[in-house]
Amino acid sequence: MILSPESRARLPLFALLAANAVSMLGNVFALIAIPWYVLETTGSASQAGLTGFAAALPFIIAGVFGGALVDRVGFRRMSIVSDIISSVAVAAIPLMALTVGLAFWQLLVLVFIGGLLDTPGTTARMSLLPDLAERAAMKLERVNAIEQLIQRASYLLGAPIAGLVIAGAGVDAALWIDAASFLVSAALILCIPASMAREHEERRVTSGYRDDLRVGFDFIRRDGLILCLVVQVSMMNFIDAMIGLIIPVYAVEVYGSAASLGLMLAAHGAGAVVTTLMFAAVGHRMPRRNLYIASFVLAGVPLITLAFTPVLVLTLAALVVRGFGAGPLNPILMTVNQERVPPELRGRVFGVITSIAWLAIPIGRLLAGYLVEWAGLTLAIGGVAVIYVLAALSMLRVSALREMDLPPGTAARAGAASA
Repeated sequence: MILSPESRARLPLFALLAANAVSMLGNVFALIAIPWYVLETTGSASQAGLTGFAAALPFIIAGVFGGALVDRVGFRRMSIVSDIISSVAVAAIPLMALTVGLAFWQLLVLVFIGGLLDTPGTTARMSLLPDLAERAAMKLERVNAIEQLIQRASYLLGAPIAGLVIAGAGVDAALWIDAASFLVSAALILCIPASMAREHEERRVTSGYRDDLRVGFDFIRRDGLILCLVVQVSMMNFIDAMIGLIIPVYAVEVYGSAASLGLMLAAHGAGAVVTTLMFAAVGHRMPRRNLYIASFVLAGVPLITLAFTPVLVLTLAALVVRGFGAGPLNPILMTVNQERVPPELRGRVFGVITSIAWLAIPIGRLLAGYLVEWAGLTLAIGGVAVIYVLAALSMLRVSALREMDLPPGTAARAGAASA
């Protein structure tokens, strides 16, 4: 079969999107398997929170120091190396559990190592995406929406499957699947010709590593919109991290099964898939600021329902509505960042953005475990939901967000001026 020139131009982009799909599907398995393992073996919400802290902390460290490494090593090579090392770290968890035994502190170390290179790998793939989208002659908003649709679909499909795998074959089986997914992702990135990223992989290093790190921070500090978005996303990530830890505890205490947790995550993913598809179709025509704020509000309001511990069907319906709000958020943020950050700075700036945005996540996960034990499950989820909605409404008064609706060319010039 002979492919048309247009189809050949899109193959590298499709390989990148497929790599993200496989990697994300494996991560969904780990997202369910690891906290479930801790809750099953210890029965402690605080230890589950500590595990979440160990999983999130590497994102901050690697985001700060890994962004400059991405620009130096190259987008393609960094993605491959990250996937291979992450696969080894994840595979060590079930391997040790089956052989020499796995102590809780060893689990924390392996979870930390597994996440250490995940951020540079994600940064590298995010940095590759705009160039491959341009070669494929596809709108950046649409490609970002497709990339996020893949992530949402991974939750929709992966979460219930992971719940069934854990219920039927155990936690170890889910972790083996996660480890294998990293290797498949690395193989797909290998299919992208090195020439597609040559201008970045062969970047001439003319400054010290410390100077490279400073460039990323300086860019964010000078760009008012990017700085505003980083602060806002950090705030919302803190609250989302608490919710992400409370939901597994909620599933255990209220519904009592891994399958229920899988359905809850899948319901959220289903709602997000719907609005991500809508954004992929018409997102480039919509006002970004208004949609951005409205999406955050919609993502928070349904959580209040969970404070009344409804039957599972009503909980799933509330999480579907929450997913409606979550769908457009990441495509909007990714598109704004990609339009404003010059290509030669992507690794450093995206790495710093990721690390700052994730800074509050380990703290949120850690505090959520203690909050549940101190205040009780229903009060914890209700209070966090109210705070989420109030934080989203506060964005209406932030004038810098109006720059989100600048045309791409104007946004690129604003980013270049900041650089």
